[in-house]
Amino acid sequence: MRSALRLGFRQIDSLGEAAATTIMQARSTPFISVDDFADRTGLNKRALVILAEADAFRSIGLDRREALWKVRRLSGETKLPLFDAQKADEHAAESIATLPVMPEREHVLADYQALRLSLKGYPMQYLRDLFTRERAMSCADVQNAKDGQKARCAGVVLVRQMPGTAGVVFITLSDETGIANVVVWPRVFERFRAAVMGSRLLLVEGKIQRSPEGIVHLVSERLVDRSHELERLSEDEFHPPIHQGDIPPPPDPRGPTHRHPRDARILPKSRDFH
Repeated sequence: MRSALRLGFRQIDSLGEAAATTIMQARSTPFISVDDFADRTGLNKRALVILAEADAFRSIGLDRREALWKVRRLSGETKLPLFDAQKADEHAAESIATLPVMPEREHVLADYQALRLSLKGYPMQYLRDLFTRERAMSCADVQNAKDGQKARCAGVVLVRQMPGTAGVVFITLSDETGIANVVVWPRVFERFRAAVMGSRLLLVEGKIQRSPEGIVHLVSERLVDRSHELERLSEDEFHPPIHQGDIPPPPDPRGPTHRHPRDARILPKSRDFH
């Protein structure tokens, strides 16, 4: 017997309680297709797109990309009651090209944008080779390191804390192996304030401090904001040749004027306490 871990509808950004209730009331028997789901729930197209982007149609055997394609083909118009009994496909027969397989890292990124977490993987595992080449430890390696050992570690920032008035900052980093606790003393904080306060992915260099009770901290000496590395999760693997007439103009020296909606939030914000 196989067990499954499933996420509740409350985890899906922007879906809403009314839509979730409608789905639960309509699923007395399993849904067999996107059209069947749309007919029986009566949800508007926006809600269907949100569900597809959250990979909710995987339970009926559809990949996120394929489900989104099928949802976008729906008319989005409310059917008249007179034709409720007519379940014929509204679209003319057509040959649909096979969609390219969506890389797992893209699925994980999409999960974080729609659900704020992923059951498929962790962002850092797809960047592990990059940081291994830079001799960065995993969080598990930090936990097992010796007292006084020089170390560097990269991870997603989960929590920042600055308790009291001492000016010491405590940071919790995470990766696919666990968490690492980072201490930032006031003089180091003043030097690397921007990286400490603004990074989503942080590289820390410093020294291991292990207490007699076995509690391990990485006492920072240098911190680098590596948040831009998260963009590697959504890099396009297809690079067509560029013809002379298609060469884009040089970048605006003032910087980008807009960002792709997918890049608006790569990971949820950290939990910060001051």
